[in-house]
Amino acid sequence: MKYGMRERLSGAVILIALAVIFLPMLFDDPAPRGERPQPVMTIEQPVEVSRRELPEPQPPESLDRAAESEVAASREASAAPEVARQDVPEGESASEPAATSPEPAEAPTVDPIAELARAADERLASQQQASATPVEAVPEGEWAVQVGSFGEVANAERLEARLAEQGLPVYRRARDNGLTTVYVGPFASSREGERVMGELKARDNLQGLLVRADSDS
Repeated sequence: MKYGMRERLSGAVILIALAVIFLPMLFDDPAPRGERPQPVMTIEQPVEVSRRELPEPQPPESLDRAAESEVAASREASAAPEVARQDVPEGESASEPAATSPEPAEAPTVDPIAELARAADERLASQQQASATPVEAVPEGEWAVQVGSFGEVANAERLEARLAEQGLPVYRRARDNGLTTVYVGPFASSREGERVMGELKARDNLQGLLVRADSDS
């Protein structure tokens, strides 16, 4: 057998002990609420603290002396005009008080909105002046402004016609990659090409590219 007689007796004793302890608890009724122990609250007496009378606070002597000196100074200042009036002979008027120095004028405030509007007007005037300058192309010029490349020739023709109506020297060229590029120019100098490129950006919102007139890039 796996377990001997001793183990069986020990297990039986343990079970009997548990039954003796817990069975009465299961079958007994709980004690009535009135018989249960009630919590007890005790209030301790307050601790008495001895009170001590404190002297009233007194201002420092230096403060009193300062107040007295201020009162004396105010009295002397009020008495000074009366003495001056008494010294003036009869029939003579007292001299006029010295003229006070004028207050410095406040610096004029700068309106930032007005400054921005003025700058915008100047920029618009400069753009109008630049657009009023005629754009002249030079057949032997080395610089041109590339304004667009299109896969369809019709789109390039429409852009060319629109720029030609504005009086710009415009032409198109077919490239090896199948695109048709529209140019404005050519111009004798890169400075003239940059001016026209800025005018196209401001007026037509065209992002041009300054290239060599004989280049296919």
